[in-house]
Amino acid sequence: MKKNHLIFILLVIANFAFAQTTINSNTVNEINLIDLLKTGGWAMWPLGLFSFFMITLIAQNIFSLRAKKLLREDFMPNLIDLMIQKKCKTALIFCKKNPCLFTNSLGSGLEKCINSSHNPDIQRMKESIEEATLEQSAALTKSIDYLSIIGASAPMLGLLGTVSGMIKAFQTMGTTGMGKPELLAANIGEALITTATGLIIAIPAMFFFFYYKKSFHKTLVTLGRNIGFLIEALEKGEQPISFLDIEEIEKMDGE
Repeated sequence: MKKNHLIFILLVIANFAFAQTTINSNTVNEINLIDLLKTGGWAMWPLGLFSFFMITLIAQNIFSLRAKKLLREDFMPNLIDLMIQKKCKTALIFCKKNPCLFTNSLGSGLEKCINSSHNPDIQRMKESIEEATLEQSAALTKSIDYLSIIGASAPMLGLLGTVSGMIKAFQTMGTTGMGKPELLAANIGEALITTATGLIIAIPAMFFFFYYKKSFHKTLVTLGRNIGFLIEALEKGEQPISFLDIEEIEKMDGE
């Protein structure tokens, strides 16, 4: 719940932090989005697209990269029982009917031993699972990588808008001198607003990039552990020790 609140706050900051007020000696004028676009010049349009794209990616990753959706740990007891009984075909059908990162990876390995359930080739199974996991990971992390691209490109685009604004400011000074400060102020405003906007977009983009990257890495570690338990159950024909009760462990031989 706290994570959802944090995400909501950062999204609000990313889109509305620049909707501030400017104070002059006489009045207080509110600057809306249209005014910012006009003041910031051409660079504000691609930065606006970056902002929209960033929000879309963040929202998409919230739903598509949830560990519960990718791992489906509630499937583990049923699949462990099937592995102990060496019912690879039944387990494969179960995986096909319930697709997710976990079942897709496991199903790829089960396909290699479906014709040799009583003497499965564990090494081929592991290799197939690893390949399937890498393939799915590349597809799932694509949206995370896009956040990194936005985080790196937005400040540079803002800086380009700054350079453009400063060039216009010096051109104004060269043609009109200092007699029309309002024209010079508009050019300088363009220079400053694009830099600020680029940073406002880049900061949450990079934050969520590292957050999702770390979260997905943790998911892959858990995936590897769970699949390891299933392979152990298939290979030994017994429950993995991690799934045994304390009473059952105490009954085992050895100290």
